[in-house]
Amino acid sequence: MNATDRTPADLLRSALAADPSRPLVTFYDDATGERVELSVATFANWVAKTANLLQGDLAAQPGDRLALLLPAHWQSAVWLLACSSVGVVADVGGVPSEADLVVSGPDTLEQARACSGERMALALRPLGGRFPQPPAGFGDYAVEVPSQGDRFAPYAPVDPDAPALVVGAMELTGAELVERARADAAKLDLAPGSRLLTGRSYDTWEGLSAGLFAPLAAGASVVLCRHLDALSQEDLRKRIASERVTNTAV
Repeated sequence: MNATDRTPADLLRSALAADPSRPLVTFYDDATGERVELSVATFANWVAKTANLLQGDLAAQPGDRLALLLPAHWQSAVWLLACSSVGVVADVGGVPSEADLVVSGPDTLEQARACSGERMALALRPLGGRFPQPPAGFGDYAVEVPSQGDRFAPYAPVDPDAPALVVGAMELTGAELVERARADAAKLDLAPGSRLLTGRSYDTWEGLSAGLFAPLAAGASVVLCRHLDALSQEDLRKRIASERVTNTAV
């Protein structure tokens, strides 16, 4: 990645320029058997569409706070990078009543209704499927995002020194996030081409870093596993072999 990258969106642009076809996020849900692999190009396309939805349809502006009520999931990773692209603060597990808008999974809809701003819901079904019945008071992400543009340009440049991420008691600017991600990548011994398998949740910095930001900063890829505790040790060994995993953070 380029030394001049100062936001997560910068890191993604550099990854796209370097090798758009390589895998970036491979997602498993071991409660359902789902597996999804996204190349850099495919992931970046989802990010662009989501950023257009966020900036256009949801009228989000730089500095707005988005309560992100999603588990460790490939679509959660997309939303984190979309927020960075627009300049919106991603408040992971944030309080909806204190946020300008909220993005919720199917298990947190009642909690998310406390947000007085725009509300978007994700069914988190295989292949990004929609809700069988759209939840009242929410836009269905799977319905709204496909028609969005494949290229994104922010209305205003994103300030790398403005708040970008809140998780727990930690608030990071875009530049601080990139710096921490690079430091974590070094601790995890990640290098370009590394494949990191992690089962950490997205409710801590350590989970977010291993599950997205550190591999992105290193030019590596992540095998993101939800419900990894449902997997036997033998099946985990098989996955590590089949996915050509070089590093683990479980």
